[in-house]
Amino acid sequence: MASVPDVEDAAGDLWLPVRKARAHELVIEVIEDRILSGVLKVGDALPPERELAANLEVSRAGVREAVRVLESQGVLRSQPGAGAAAGTFVAALPREALTRFLRLHVALSNFTIHDVTEARIVLERASAASAARDLHSAARAEIEAALAAGEAAIGARGAFNEADTRFHLAIADASGSGLSAALTGAIREAVRVPLLHAIERNADWGDQSALLQREHRAIAEAIFDGDAERAASLTEAHIRRATSVLFEA
Repeated sequence: MASVPDVEDAAGDLWLPVRKARAHELVIEVIEDRILSGVLKVGDALPPERELAANLEVSRAGVREAVRVLESQGVLRSQPGAGAAAGTFVAALPREALTRFLRLHVALSNFTIHDVTEARIVLERASAASAARDLHSAARAEIEAALAAGEAAIGARGAFNEADTRFHLAIADASGSGLSAALTGAIREAVRVPLLHAIERNADWGDQSALLQREHRAIAEAIFDGDAERAASLTEAHIRRATSVLFEA
């Protein structure tokens, strides 16, 4: 395995050569190392492709492939053209990219529903409590919109499932933690299909969806009242009961 240049190199020696192996993987490793060490920050430009390839002693194709991979992950962004605005820059990692990455790994790892439920409880209890402590008007409006979508979808299956997801993500967003929101979204997306299949199998869905919606309203009221402990407790009870009804019946 090829080594990566030392993080402690002076700024002028930022792009030292690496021993040749799989070129694009080495370039990725160097760029990731510089980001993790704080040498590269959001908005910083990478050297031009030709210069970076020469400095690292790899092919331009290897640099190009590394940039393509990191762009797909939301780590880099490329701006075509000429002048100072053109080039390849370190980007703030979009939540959509992180969510896509996580949901695939959650799905491929084949976690049990119990595992998913326990993870959801940890995340969503914290999100509900944080939202209750410091709820901004825009976050409240999104929670209310999600509640309205749920009311309109009671008895429906796919539509209520979408509204249910929107409600839980609205609370995660309201927590103020982008990472919690991304993790919550990834978990919800990973179980979206089995959850919908469980809903479709439920013969008493009309009553169940109405009960789920009442629980949503109770959670929202606790958040709006600023009662963090009640919001967290109601969220846990809601997740456990829904899981028991849909997956363990």
